[in-house]
Amino acid sequence: MKKNVIFDIDGTLWNSTGVVAKGWQQAVDELGYSKAKIEAENLKKEFGLPMNIIADHIFYDVEEQSKKDELLELCCKYEHECLEANEEDISFEGIVDTIKELSREYRLFIVSNCQKGYIELVTAKLGIGEYIEDYLCFGDTGLSKGETMSILMEKNGLDADETVYVGDTAGDKKATADAGATFVYADYGFGELEDEKHVVYSPSDIPEVIKGLDK
Repeated sequence: MKKNVIFDIDGTLWNSTGVVAKGWQQAVDELGYSKAKIEAENLKKEFGLPMNIIADHIFYDVEEQSKKDELLELCCKYEHECLEANEEDISFEGIVDTIKELSREYRLFIVSNCQKGYIELVTAKLGIGEYIEDYLCFGDTGLSKGETMSILMEKNGLDADETVYVGDTAGDKKATADAGATFVYADYGFGELEDEKHVVYSPSDIPEVIKGLDK
């Protein structure tokens, strides 16, 4: 029986790429280390990867690691500020109601490859903090998503056979397999996976699909 649901963020809970792109471009323009043009569509291809890998991909023209690190730090700072100031609802339709519904029967968690502070911002903006029991991210562990997920599961006593991870990318699928949990593919997100066994086409599909895993 499935008792625990762990969520990815970007491409699963919300689409922040448009807002984030503005913050990152501000950082790029300010420091002048890179000629990168930051666009939402490019970020969609990167989100889900660890932050340092995203930096390597986007700021490929910055050779000095210290400058790349400085640029990424400023990007994250401006990203946070832009998301804080954003008043547009960038969550996927129905996700907040779905989380509220799931919280009545399941323990809910978040694992992401994001930087420190991002999960707190997301849960506050969406008003779902009270439903999320615990969370962990790459910024906390510096490890792969699968390892981060395993740490969260061990910390909270989650049996892999009783745990579902809802994500939208091939990286999410691999991380779930590494942690021994069951993967549910959010087809509405950023990734493009085929022939998945457990698929949701909108957030409102999630409860039914998870319940079906026990049949």
